[in-house]
Amino acid sequence: MSDSETVPPAAPGGAGALPAPAQKIASGYAFTGPALDLGALLWDGRCHAGAPVRVPLAVLNRHGLVAGATGTGKTKTLQLIAEQLSAQGVPVFLADIKGDLSGIARPGQENDRVRGRSGEVGQEWTPAGFPAEFLALGGLGHGIPVRATVTSFGPVLLAKVLRLNQTQEQSLGLIFHYADTKGLELIDLKDLRAVVAFLTSDEGKAELRNIGGLSTATAGVILRSLTAFEAQGMADFFGEPEFDTADLLRTAADGRGIVSVLELPSLQDRPLLFSTFLMWLLADLFHDLPEVGDVDKPRLVFFFDEAHLLFDDASKAFLESITQTVRLIRSKGVGVFFVTQTPKDVPGEVLGQLGNRVQHALRAFTPDDQKALTATVRTFPKSAYDLEELLTGLGTGEAVVTVLGETGAPTPVAATRLRAPESLMGPVDAAELDRAVRGSSLHGRYAQAVDRESAYERLSAARPPEAVRTPKPTEAARDEPSLVEQVVGSGMFRSLARSVGTQLGREITRSLFGTARRRR
Repeated sequence: MSDSETVPPAAPGGAGALPAPAQKIASGYAFTGPALDLGALLWDGRCHAGAPVRVPLAVLNRHGLVAGATGTGKTKTLQLIAEQLSAQGVPVFLADIKGDLSGIARPGQENDRVRGRSGEVGQEWTPAGFPAEFLALGGLGHGIPVRATVTSFGPVLLAKVLRLNQTQEQSLGLIFHYADTKGLELIDLKDLRAVVAFLTSDEGKAELRNIGGLSTATAGVILRSLTAFEAQGMADFFGEPEFDTADLLRTAADGRGIVSVLELPSLQDRPLLFSTFLMWLLADLFHDLPEVGDVDKPRLVFFFDEAHLLFDDASKAFLESITQTVRLIRSKGVGVFFVTQTPKDVPGEVLGQLGNRVQHALRAFTPDDQKALTATVRTFPKSAYDLEELLTGLGTGEAVVTVLGETGAPTPVAATRLRAPESLMGPVDAAELDRAVRGSSLHGRYAQAVDRESAYERLSAARPPEAVRTPKPTEAARDEPSLVEQVVGSGMFRSLARSVGTQLGREITRSLFGTARRRR
């Protein structure tokens, strides 16, 4: 359609008739089915309330990207989308890195700024809170503890957390393979350390040769990396009860989707850890959920914040697993939105699968900024806007949007002034968070850690309690052989060494990223 062709005028909204190019853009968002309202069209410096910018509910499992420089409004965009998904019965997962998203459970507060924004975009703003669960990795912070067993987490993700190189990652994979084939489920980090100690002992070296490619020196590096990891207070993330990702798929009694908020302020300085744990959650969902094909609305929308951390220094195999997960999880009804600063943070193989884009402002203060800006513009379809100029001039709470329409075709690029969230735009206090956690139906299932008998206890069972005391991480870092001596000196260890030729339990099977399939 050319700019001179007749296009129906925009719906009433106080903005008057749109110029033909803007009318053409607006018509691309005139959906007939259920949709989320993002905001109103910006054209030539004016906000046109009668030209809403929307995204169809049915395409949100086609994934998306929310990007922009720090302070441009990405967090509020997540809150806005999460509210509307919840209202339409879709569960949501959010990673709350700065602690700003806990307010989604409380009604917002009307003020001049909210009234001004809602009037500009034609929004009938009503304060509302939404059903929310608050989670915390390993129980660090305010939330239901989220733990994973070492067996479930798998060697690929653990190697990334431990910052192992490719050779060490492959060796860790062989250690897991040995434990898997023997049916040795590794519950926590001391279980894995005990198995590594066994494989590096005189009795276990034959097993080391049998699994091939694993040197005693490399196994020692892995053992020291595990000890250092524990010394940083990371052991609490691994153990039982393991979090069941099916709990992310729940709806409230009134039919609204539950918003699961993973509280991460206490882990801001450990971004690699939480980004890798997010990938574990996603991988667990992937291999647990059945195929559903195209659906009227997603079963879950998962927001992956600080996404660039996942891709930094990632191996080729790791990137291939991410790409495969994103490509295939769509058919299981899960939409994934990556949240980061620029599209170039996301590899092209993944970016090409993200059908819905909300791009906030970018800065161009340095040559590197300018390169990032130019690269971002190239990722958008041809547009009626000068995107380089537009992206550097957007205000807070404004974005460039393109989504998949109801037919699956991309919509025109639309500069958009976004709606105001209806829930509280800020954190709730710690006491209120704690009350919400204690009142949760999940609290009784996950609050208390359980340390049942597993590899470490079995290997240490025959020695007196004072001899098998688990060294404090700082002690272990100074005196690594003590653990080995404790383990290999036990009668249970010698029994295991005699029985390694037989399978001790059901072999563990693994999926993407080497994560273990959940035993239900």
